[in-house]
Amino acid sequence: MNIEYISQVKRVITAVLIVSVMIFAVGCTDKLSLENPNTQTDANFWKNEEDVLSGLAATYKVLKDINRGYFGVRGVELSNGRGDDFFIRNDVQSLYQLSTFTNNPTTTTPRDIYDGFFRGIFRANQVIENTPNASIDEAKKAELIAEAKFLRALNYFYLIINFGDVPLISSVPKEREQYFAPPANQTDLWNFIIADLTEAKNTLPLNYSDVYIGRATSGAAIAQLGKVYLYMERWEDAANELDIITKAPYDYTLLDDYEHNFMAAYDNNKESLFEVQMQNVGGPQPWAGENANESQGTTVAQEFAPAEVAGWFEAFPTNKIFQAFQQEKTVDGDFDARMYASLVWDYPGALYYNRPFSTIKKQFGFNAMIRKYQNWRNNDEGIFISENNEKVIRFADVLLMRAEALVQLGRIEEAYPLIDRIRTRAKLAPLAAGKNQQAMMIEIMHQRMLEFFREGLRFYDLRRWGKLADEIAVSDKEGRQFLTLPRHELFPIPQDELNTNPNMVQNPNW
Repeated sequence: MNIEYISQVKRVITAVLIVSVMIFAVGCTDKLSLENPNTQTDANFWKNEEDVLSGLAATYKVLKDINRGYFGVRGVELSNGRGDDFFIRNDVQSLYQLSTFTNNPTTTTPRDIYDGFFRGIFRANQVIENTPNASIDEAKKAELIAEAKFLRALNYFYLIINFGDVPLISSVPKEREQYFAPPANQTDLWNFIIADLTEAKNTLPLNYSDVYIGRATSGAAIAQLGKVYLYMERWEDAANELDIITKAPYDYTLLDDYEHNFMAAYDNNKESLFEVQMQNVGGPQPWAGENANESQGTTVAQEFAPAEVAGWFEAFPTNKIFQAFQQEKTVDGDFDARMYASLVWDYPGALYYNRPFSTIKKQFGFNAMIRKYQNWRNNDEGIFISENNEKVIRFADVLLMRAEALVQLGRIEEAYPLIDRIRTRAKLAPLAAGKNQQAMMIEIMHQRMLEFFREGLRFYDLRRWGKLADEIAVSDKEGRQFLTLPRHELFPIPQDELNTNPNMVQNPNW
């Protein structure tokens, strides 16, 4: 697809987001006894498709909120920070605490992300409840409601894997007391997510017109449902669900160049099933809150860039991931192609922001810095508002998740071609024949570590596999000595939630 056209499409979507958030934020406030006729309220909103699209845009918007969004800067740091492959330095206390397993129920970053999930759920519930009464074609109503249910399910998925048992809120509370729900059990929460995603996969379109690139599709819903089944260890369901999107009418595939997944010029590509849209438009302030001054880009690249290019050098790859990339050379004797796209280190000719990497000061004893998602071909990070979309689900994840499910089912031969597609793109030789289940799982674990560095999956993969204690212990990650299981498998329920909701209880071991 034409690169300039993609950029134009992203600008249209982001402009809609800015306007819709401004409208919708007002529409969510309590009614006053005297209403301004120029103000959007529940009484004069939710009338047509434009209103519903504004509500949906506001729901998408929470995903990239700078402090509360799971794919905003603090969410990216939270999801990556506890892995054995990632280190966050100590200038932001809450980030350092979660990265070193010294966090507690008052640590602010998990608190803010928890709040963001429920904001997204609240907004999705508003769309679901109000769309039926809007003047819209019935088939279109069903699609819009299914889209909101996809977003609600996505928020609940990330709530569960980060906080465990949380309140199940399936409608907009009508009275104050209804906000104070007790935690639901895991079975009910997972079944709720499955129901939402099942409706989404059966109702959402295969794709959208070019103006609406970035909205959730049936493929995104199927991939997310497959991931849910994988986390539940429902291997047969996971394998079957993920198989659907490996064949027609779906045409997802791997990009030839791995690094293109993490460059703004190639956003919304054929490997991406769902991504959070970022664009350097809107106001000048990423921290402005939901108003006209808020930028619609992301500050992650600026936060991770080195000081030499006015970055804040917040995060680093551990030497463990640096060594993991070097375990196997390519068919032509070079480093894994993903290593060059993910890390930068002092190899001959290495450039970082158009300067020799050797001129970048090493920090904290780490041999490399993060290149993935960075605008490292520029001279610096500019005005610190990057346009690189955050990828939520890539086709590479679909392939490796399905391979894992098949291996767990003992269908080892069926997993070989899926893994080899990942290896071939990385310029690695095909897998040797005759591997048993244990050897195949070791290979899948290794490939996921390399493939998804800096994509927020490593900690959760290790936990799924029961490998957290072993792998953190043998890393060079600062704070590894403070990891205590099962305590640190989940974040504690934020103290603010416990103070506000008398029916909420703290997670075990906290």
